[in-house]
Amino acid sequence: MSAPTSPADLVILGGGSGGYAAAFRASELGLNVVLIEKDKVGGTCLHRGCIPTKALLHAGEVADMARDGEQFGVKTSLAGIDMDGVNNYKNGVVSKLYKGLQGLVKARKITYVEGEGRLTSPTTVEVNGQSYEGKHILLATGSYARSLPGLDIDGTKVITSDHALNLDRVPASAIILGGGVIGCEFASAWKSFGVDVTIVEALPHLVPLEDESSSKLLERAFRRRKIAFELGSRFSGVQTTDNGVKVSLENGKEIEAELLLVAVGRGPVSQGLGYEEAGVQMDRGYVLVDEYCSTNVPTVSAVGDLIPTLQLAHVGFGEGILVAEKVAGLNPAPIDYAGVPRITYSDPEVASVGLTEAQAKERYGEVKTLTYDLAGNGKSQILKTTGAVKLIQAPDGPVVGIHMVGSRVGELIAEAQLIYNWEAEADDVASLIHPHPTQSEALGEAHLALAGKPLHVHG
Repeated sequence: MSAPTSPADLVILGGGSGGYAAAFRASELGLNVVLIEKDKVGGTCLHRGCIPTKALLHAGEVADMARDGEQFGVKTSLAGIDMDGVNNYKNGVVSKLYKGLQGLVKARKITYVEGEGRLTSPTTVEVNGQSYEGKHILLATGSYARSLPGLDIDGTKVITSDHALNLDRVPASAIILGGGVIGCEFASAWKSFGVDVTIVEALPHLVPLEDESSSKLLERAFRRRKIAFELGSRFSGVQTTDNGVKVSLENGKEIEAELLLVAVGRGPVSQGLGYEEAGVQMDRGYVLVDEYCSTNVPTVSAVGDLIPTLQLAHVGFGEGILVAEKVAGLNPAPIDYAGVPRITYSDPEVASVGLTEAQAKERYGEVKTLTYDLAGNGKSQILKTTGAVKLIQAPDGPVVGIHMVGSRVGELIAEAQLIYNWEAEADDVASLIHPHPTQSEALGEAHLALAGKPLHVHG
């Protein structure tokens, strides 16, 4: 009889952002790692989320450039959108990254197991009838596109983002249920492709988790782009018709379109995976953890969309690395979730780090804010984008919130993240010289103005 396999140092259930980041870091630290994935390494982000949606948005930006070339004295026109061509471009980006990821798994000598795993005890996971033992187990089973009670997804007229990424045609019209990040990104891409779009959002603003001023700037821009939205309107039902859907709202309004995209958020994938039976504490499907991503079971940790932290790929990466380092006996610092940058890649983009004005007031009482309009920024004028940089400062202290709206501002959030996370004061940033002409100057000049040394600011 062959001896049972010796336990791995770390067995990871789920090969998305959180799972594979943990696997890579753990193997780098000399741990013996088993990585289990039922579909494809890379998870939601690579195959059904961040990467393919940003490719669609870029294709939309190219369409807008073709349509609006005249503004720049270039005679272009948009002959049309070839959805097969767009999908080939998007799938090409995904497959290149996927191949790279598969290569890294091999190169790092990680034991990769394809199949649907189940937690069978606090130290074992079973896949395809085989049991893998680990000194430590990491749950990283991710999330799925949620629906609402009684709202059935049929995959053709009523769809989720998963279906929307693989549409073989450009619909004439669409209703998007949910005005959060995913809803706003699809609204933006589809509008660029020529779709007649209406967003339905139950809360009073689009991107409701952002600072209210950012939401208002996005709403103004969407109005200019003729993207319709119904705010503070709750969905009450949908009927399919011969040529599409008819959506009714609680306020009595009815809207018709070719399809309904349900973008009401993502829920944790945790049902029937043996978590409760192993004694892991759960709440509404989420696995509960402390600031080190440890569950109440000492040998089990959990990361990513499965736990109730920000559902972002880069948060999954950070949490996965944290767990790998903890298991390897290092002493990693917990993540400050307020210090994680958040971006909505619509046109215009919305990017933020730190606290909103409302959160800062709650924490500090009175705060100082400063808004720098991109009208004063040369590169933004060249790009013909409008928007603003808003700073929130603690009383006589550091900048605790940075909120930006405008084309490409997502690329500026890296510096903003350093400002927040290094607890910089306005003077610290004001003394740094930003390159001209770039949009990064808007961030620099906002801090100059906050420090009482305004340059291109009126008033």
